[in-house]
Amino acid sequence: MFKIPFIGPFLESVNPKFEKYNAKWQSGPLSCVSVFHKFVVIASTRDMARKVFNSPTYVKPCVVDIAYKLLRPTNWVFLDGKAHVDYRKGLNGLFTRQALELYLPGQEEVYDAYFARFLKVTKDAGNKPVAFMSEFRELLCAVSCRTFVGHYISDEAIKKIADDYYMITAALELVNFPIIIPFTKTWYGKKAADMVLDEFAKCAAKAKVRMNAGGEMHSILDAWVKQMIDSEAYRTKLASGVKMDDSEKPAMLIRTFTDYEIAQTLFTFLFASQDATSSAATWLFQIVADRPDVMEKLREENMRVRKGDKNARLTMDMLESMPYTRAVVKEQLRYRPPVLMVPYLVKKDFPVTETYTAKKGSMIIPTTYPALHDPVAYPEPETFDPERWITGDAEKHPKNWLVFGTGPHYCLGQTYATLNLMAMIGKACVEMDWKHEVTPLSEEIKIFATIFPQVCILDDPYTTKVFTNIIRRMTVFLHSARGTRGMNVLCFKRLHAERESVV
Repeated sequence: MFKIPFIGPFLESVNPKFEKYNAKWQSGPLSCVSVFHKFVVIASTRDMARKVFNSPTYVKPCVVDIAYKLLRPTNWVFLDGKAHVDYRKGLNGLFTRQALELYLPGQEEVYDAYFARFLKVTKDAGNKPVAFMSEFRELLCAVSCRTFVGHYISDEAIKKIADDYYMITAALELVNFPIIIPFTKTWYGKKAADMVLDEFAKCAAKAKVRMNAGGEMHSILDAWVKQMIDSEAYRTKLASGVKMDDSEKPAMLIRTFTDYEIAQTLFTFLFASQDATSSAATWLFQIVADRPDVMEKLREENMRVRKGDKNARLTMDMLESMPYTRAVVKEQLRYRPPVLMVPYLVKKDFPVTETYTAKKGSMIIPTTYPALHDPVAYPEPETFDPERWITGDAEKHPKNWLVFGTGPHYCLGQTYATLNLMAMIGKACVEMDWKHEVTPLSEEIKIFATIFPQVCILDDPYTTKVFTNIIRRMTVFLHSARGTRGMNVLCFKRLHAERESVV
């Protein structure tokens, strides 16, 4: 493989096109591109992508050069080998079934607030088309922050993080220079990252005080700090010679992390979730709106698990009793996967195939889209079909399910992300109705870190610094479903037809 050094296809990288990427994926198992100082190898097939994901001896996640300065080089995601494995083990307990159920009340609190806001936004717009991507983005930021740090952070701080996070995303584009120059994307991104880290460090300090005083756990931060406190108490007793039963030993012994270390880790959770879940939510609401039969099935199932009470609070038992809702979310993630590619740095010469070795220092990028659109695993892959996960054979092809990666760096929060989307769309269906104004570009893909409908229009981060007016003509009419307590799907249909509710 040979590419013109330094500049390479600069313009293509500045404004990436899904069609160009797809053409490269279809060109063969491996393709390449050169951008500035980086030689990039693209691994396109399922097996080639899995080989990269599962080769920690040769590669490690790198995102882009500037990521080290935004996330900080000491961040756990950049750890390698045993150090990474050990750190990750200490985080696994934060995403167990028991832990995830602990976070549900805080998440539903956010849904309540933002769904009410959605109704008001549409009403204030005079029931005219409203751009909702920025609303989804803020909603998902609020859900993440409440899940990660609870009420240690203010609503105002969440709003600022949601507004400014776009600058972090822009700073992580592939073609940005790896040095920070004032008033450039990387400079604005660094300032935004500093702000997020500072907010999370403050939260960590508050959590330590509260949890040491015996406070109840409501967030990931609470659960993690509690693990630290329990681990330190166990070590202190052990060192003093106190005889203890094996049952007193914490499930995972971890050290006490500094406020800044905790902030760095929480930042990686936000980094992993914000753009990806914003993308997923945008597609999910659009896809469901465009398919009334899907919305009705979602509504019926979610009313059933709530025993006819749309105000019933979410539980893990409910979420685990919604196979159709899960199928809709899984199919959306397959049909329009938020993460198309995951950059890895080659640590030492990597014999990718018998005839090609990726050189040390190059970048190799496994892709997810081709595996998720493989017609062998998913017949008619360009069709949105939730039933393939229920009555079809989709579950028989786990090797193709690369939505959350695989190998030692697979997404730690994959169960959380899936349940979050299930809870959000299920609750929306029982409380609201919405419509999407379809355009010829509605199903076309726009790439900006993740993927969005092609009608996305991105504001200039240098002048606005706010991610607004993202989707032109993506109309989401949200109708309050008041008075539906105890009613079934037929009543919802009647409500839609009569349009009795306030918009």
